[in-house]
Amino acid sequence: MDGKIPISNNQAENAIRPFAVWRRVWLFADTPEGAESSAIAYSIVETAKANKLNIF
Repeated sequence: MDGKIPISNNQAENAIRPFAVWRRVWLFADTPEGAESSAIAYSIVETAKANKLNIF
């Protein structure tokens, strides 16, 4: 080992945390159409956040 790889993976965990929260919401989708609508909304929100837009 040369010490160039950080021991902590907090950055990776923080990057996927929003997806894990939305995943819990998707468990309660009653229909495939509802799940698709949730996925579309999530995609729009995450794209806006990636482009540094105010999602509210």
